[in-house]
Amino acid sequence: MTTDHDNEATKGALYGIKVLDLSRVLAGPSCTQVLADLGAEVIKVERPSIGDETRHWAPPAFSDETSAYYATINRNKKSLTVDITTPAGQAIIKQLIADSDILVENFKVGGLKKYGLDYASLKPSNPRLIYASLTGFGQTGPDAKLPGYDYIIQGLSGLMSITGPSAGEPHKVGVAVVDLFAGLQLTIGIQAALLARQRSGRGQHVDVALLDSALAMLANVGMNHLASNKVPPRLGNQHPNIVPYQVFEAEGDQHFILACGNDQQFVKLCAMLQVGWDQDPRFTTNPARVANREILSAWLSEKFAQQSRTHWLRLLAETGVPAGAIHNVAEALAMPQAQAREMVVDFKAHNSPVRVLGNPIKLSESPVSYRSPPPRLSEHTDSTLASLGYDSEMIAKLKADGIV
Repeated sequence: MTTDHDNEATKGALYGIKVLDLSRVLAGPSCTQVLADLGAEVIKVERPSIGDETRHWAPPAFSDETSAYYATINRNKKSLTVDITTPAGQAIIKQLIADSDILVENFKVGGLKKYGLDYASLKPSNPRLIYASLTGFGQTGPDAKLPGYDYIIQGLSGLMSITGPSAGEPHKVGVAVVDLFAGLQLTIGIQAALLARQRSGRGQHVDVALLDSALAMLANVGMNHLASNKVPPRLGNQHPNIVPYQVFEAEGDQHFILACGNDQQFVKLCAMLQVGWDQDPRFTTNPARVANREILSAWLSEKFAQQSRTHWLRLLAETGVPAGAIHNVAEALAMPQAQAREMVVDFKAHNSPVRVLGNPIKLSESPVSYRSPPPRLSEHTDSTLASLGYDSEMIAKLKADGIV
């Protein structure tokens, strides 16, 4: 028997929330996809004929020509094409905003003001609107009007200065982590604003910046600087505060991570290796091991090179010392654990060849859902305009004029 409670749960935690998504590329759309996965209705506004530029970032692409990049962050959304530079296009957006809960945008600061679509212009007509802006540097400060790019922000924030081998040039992280981190923080800010609106009845402006997010990502490394006033060095795969906590190479050019997090685990490690290093004053405590990391790392490297990765991972698991293999992407997604957690999802039920990475949020009462694959460009333009009262002749004229 299906209850009303069950029906509500299957609709998602954010069912009934309407989101107008004016963002593009990665950071903003990653936020709105999370909202969509949680049940919100998300209307993605794209440029007529062109759409979000990530539609064209291929190869690779699926057999229906959906680029892998676009599919990363646009499932569960509707696609509406509107030229917001035109008065008619602006009128459509304002009609949609009238009953929207959230607007998400990642234009340059002030970029929407000339169209009458900035927060100050929209707030009077919909005081409950939560207006979420994601920019490179935020709405305030001397750099506010500069464009923001993940790669550049990784450099400016200091993140690249602590990433990569100690010798040679700094490295960026392998994916656009600043974009994705900022997108998650925008999601958190939006959900906080929704809760605040329940009490006050008022919306607000949510302001998240890539630079702010990247600086927050420095976490303990940034705090190390604040506590010591020293510039943190680049340590490659070593941990700045814990030793041994790094990558080692086993026999056969196989790499694994050893995450020995405390003195007790180090004692177990030494017992497993049948060495007495835990009795050496240079290594008895973590601060001592940090001070003598080069010596200890060299000794461990010599030991681990003598046997296979499988051998060491088995012994470390039996000993209770944390360790793990370094997988390539194919190996990671094929892990039984990843499969059990539904971290790869396909849309075969929707006659779509698209496969996507799953949402990591698992809710027992109102789980995320995968309702629709990434939309075709302008797939929902007619139905969205019809819901606003536009008849077929009006829609045809808008198309002929290049407005939608």
